[in-house]
Amino acid sequence: MAIKDQIPLGFSLPHRSPDPIAVSDINHVAQRAEALGFRDLWVTDNTLDPASCFDSLTLLTHAAALTHTIHVGVSVLVLPVHNPIHTAHRVATLDYLSNGRAILGVGLGRDHHFTEFQMPRTRRVRRFRESVELMKALWTEQAITYKGERFELENAVMGRKPVQQPHPPIWLGGGHPDALKRAAVLGDGWMGAGGSSTAAFSEQAPQVRAALEATGRAPATFPISKRVFMSVHERADVARAEVHRWFTEVYHNPELTATGGVHGTPEQVREQLEEIVSLGADHLLLNPVTRYREQLEALAEITGLS
Repeated sequence: MAIKDQIPLGFSLPHRSPDPIAVSDINHVAQRAEALGFRDLWVTDNTLDPASCFDSLTLLTHAAALTHTIHVGVSVLVLPVHNPIHTAHRVATLDYLSNGRAILGVGLGRDHHFTEFQMPRTRRVRRFRESVELMKALWTEQAITYKGERFELENAVMGRKPVQQPHPPIWLGGGHPDALKRAAVLGDGWMGAGGSSTAAFSEQAPQVRAALEATGRAPATFPISKRVFMSVHERADVARAEVHRWFTEVYHNPELTATGGVHGTPEQVREQLEEIVSLGADHLLLNPVTRYREQLEALAEITGLS
């Protein structure tokens, strides 16, 4: 059975690279991925980054204007360093302009995020939880009165509601056991990080499903995804070198080439993707690290979309 007949597939927009990214490549990937039948387009959110990275929600709005049906998502915004009121408004705007295609991925973040944005690290989980609660309220209620430890609103109104009901889906990231439990309680999906290993995903996916069952939620309606940084080439050594450069220059962790990357010939890549599906993924985000147009066509063929 073709991979596309087993699970839905997402594709990464060109958006973060140690090399310049042509706007024409972004435009082509957005429109061609939709034509091929990929379900969604994704970006990461990296502001202070030696690799060139576009602002996530701005780029998704651009991609939405070029397409008609494909969903557009970010995974992940480090929510505690963003104001949830601004974020709710930006995502509602994206959802409205795209006619109901926005997906918001959020995460707790790492220590350096709080240092860079001069945000207190203390009580960051509380801030995260309140941010999610507040965004949902702003999207679904007419007049919001909210009193939390970090945020307060009195009879506030956000007139621009999203198209999706009750609200755009919120996917959570993070691999800590507590983060996996939070995803099951607060989120509408979970995505394993591209910078995490396949072995880690094999342990995390069952934990998410167990947490869903513990909270009485149906795992079948909750996507469990994995972002995979990857390269396919007729010469396996070329594909490996491209992924190795990515993990070395962007992630500064070359060991992930072997433990977390997907690379090789078309047949080798197909086998690696099928392995991740067998470990519990019911959605894959394919994230080529270079040669975006060529990789899009190759991966469409590998997965059965073309």
